[in-house]
Parts: sequence; structure tokens; C-alpha cells
Amino acid sequence: MRVFDALLVEFRIALRFLSENLSQSLLIISGIGVGAAVIVFITALITGLQANIIEQTLGSQSHIRFTAPDEFNRVAPAPAGTVQLITETKRAQSLQSILNWQELLAALDSQPDLLAVSPLISGPAIASRGVARNSVVLMGMEPERYLQIVGIDESMIAGSFRVGGGNTVIGSELARDLGLALGDKLLVNAGDERATTLQIAGIFSLGVRELDERFVYLDLQEAQALLDLPGGVTVIDATIADLFEANDIAARLRALTSLKTESWMETNGDLLNALSSQSMSTQMIVVFVGMSVAFGIASVLAVSVVQRTREIGILRAMGSRRQQILRVFLLQGGVLGLLGSLAGAAVGYGLVQSFNVFGPKLFFIPIDPWLMPSAIALATVTGVLAAAAPARRAARYDPAVAIRYV
Repeated sequence: MRVFDALLVEFRIALRFLSENLSQSLLIISGIGVGAAVIVFITALITGLQANIIEQTLGSQSHIRFTAPDEFNRVAPAPAGTVQLITETKRAQSLQSILNWQELLAALDSQPDLLAVSPLISGPAIASRGVARNSVVLMGMEPERYLQIVGIDESMIAGSFRVGGGNTVIGSELARDLGLALGDKLLVNAGDERATTLQIAGIFSLGVRELDERFVYLDLQEAQALLDLPGGVTVIDATIADLFEANDIAARLRALTSLKTESWMETNGDLLNALSSQSMSTQMIVVFVGMSVAFGIASVLAVSVVQRTREIGILRAMGSRRQQILRVFLLQGGVLGLLGSLAGAAVGYGLVQSFNVFGPKLFFIPIDPWLMPSAIALATVTGVLAAAAPARRAARYDPAVAIRYV
């Protein structure tokens, strides 16, 4: 109880010192508030931007992709005691099915790291209507599985996602190039006289020109027949919960399945570099804003120590210990940091909401529940640490000397 009473007295003294020079205190609180607002808004903005970029990028692709191992030339070993000189060109990769893909699919379904798994067969073809022709990629899949990987059904701009029975779904750019609308017929030729006529059941727009221009979605069995791979699939797609664990999960599953395995992090290296640069920029902003707040609090309290020299001397003469004087100024730093960060966090939150409501509708900025408490805690701790040097100076004052100041 005595300890609590002592802390309460020290806290009152700290508040009195701050209130006696209110304009100075309000000025530093405003400065801290601006810093906290910058931290909250910039951090939320960059986090929202990164989430939007990842969503736009991964919304049209899987997180991990499994394909058959590359084919390579097999050369007979040279007889013992001879030197074999070989000139070899890399073998062209043919469209090949994943061996025992049904068993592999079942094994991947049982992996706890994978949220969804979908078999896929894809290959080149020519789509034509009248004299207009486009090279396309046939995408044969099982809708109930594939839609858990890529939400094509949420990107439909006409019709519905319906494949099988001679129906197909195509991208908006392909529909524009060939002049296609719902119900129109599309001739698809995969070579070697493997051709069929399909009816347009839906048109999608993923927002990626290359995909909207080339992808033609079919039922798995129809694509297998067109691509001359009866019963085969060329790709197994998968999604995971933790996107940034993709490389580690892919490496583990590569060893498990012996398939060629690629994660989205490997195929989007430039994107990862950009995200890392953005994160580093945010961290640098937080560091420099924190330093500015610390120097501001330290300078204000250093002046306060000089201004309160006489009061400090009187407190020391009345029996206050050095530790109590030390705590008074540490409390001042903490109070300044807390009040400033509370105001700044509120302003930062308001800026984020203003961006979401009144700003350009580029993307939505979510606010992490821990962002504002973290910013407040950071500013408060910074305030206490910044007050350490002035507080130690005040605590070292000799009362007989300090009390002489007028």
C-alpha cells in the first residue's frame, strides 16, 4: 500500500510539472501524435497494399503447382577405360501426364498444410470462329475442386461457370477478339484432327490480360480427349493457409512425391522483392519517426529539469530519494508518450477510414487489431526511455546546491 501511495504522489508531481508549462507539454504531445498517426496510417496503408497485390496476383493461380519431372536424354555409359565425348542438346518437353496421379492426389488430400488440391490438364490449341483465330490454352479440370483454387465463378461477367456437355467458359479478351457472346459456338482444334465445337456458357474477367485472352475452360474428360491424354492430368494445383511458407511446404512435398514442384514465391520473385522493399521502407519510417519522438521528449524534459531545479532541490531537502525524483521524470516521459500516441492513433485510424470511404477506390485498407495498441505501446516505451537521461540528471542534483536556483 505504501508503494502505491508513493507512486501516486510521484505521478501527481509529474502531472503538476507538465501542467505548469502546458503549452510546451501540448506542443510535444502534438508532435508525438503526428508521429503515431504517421506510423498507424503508413503501416496500415502498406499492409493493405501488399495484401491487395498478393490477392490480385494469387487470385488467378495456385500457391503450389505439381507437374511431371522434366524429360532428359539418356546416354548409354561408355565402356570401361574409354573417354566419351558428348555433344547434347536439351530435350524438348512433350505434354506428359503425371504418373499415378490419382494416388498422388489422394496423398496430397491428406496433407494438413494443403487447403485444397485440384487435378488439371492444360495444353495448347487454336480457337476459331469464322476466319478469326487465336492461340489458346485448354484448361480441363473438375469444377468442384478447381473453384477452391481459383475463384473463376466469382469473376464471371456473363453467364455462369458451367463446363461439360459441350459447354465452355472463356475470358473476356478472347470473347472480344473472336466476337463471341453467350450461346455462340467456338471451334477448338488441338492438332492431329482432334477438334470439337463448344458452346459459350460463361465469360470471365480475372483482370489479367494474358489469362483473359487465352484460357478456355473445359470438363476434365473433354480436355483429355482433345489433348490426346486419356485419363491423364498434367498439373496438380494446391493452396495453403500460410502463403509465405510456400517454399518450405513445396520442398517437403517435392521430396514426398518426386514431382517437379513450384511455389508461387518461386514464380513471382519480382513480386517478393517489391513486397520486401515495401516492408523495409515501412520499418525505416517507423524507426525514424520513433527517433524523432524520442529526441523531442528528451529535449523537453531536459529543459524541464533546468526549469524545475529549485523544486527538485526542495523535494530532495524534504526527504525525497533520488529514485523518487528519477521516477517523476520517467513518468513524465511515459505520460507524454501515452497521451500523444492515443491522440495520434485516433487520427491515424480516422485517416484510414477516410481513405476507405472518401479516397479513390483502389483497394480497401484493413486495420490489424494489434496495430494501434502496438503504436501506443511503442510511443509510451519510447517516452520512458527518452526520459531516462534527463531523469538521471535530475536525480543527481545536490539539494543544497539545487535549492539556491530562483
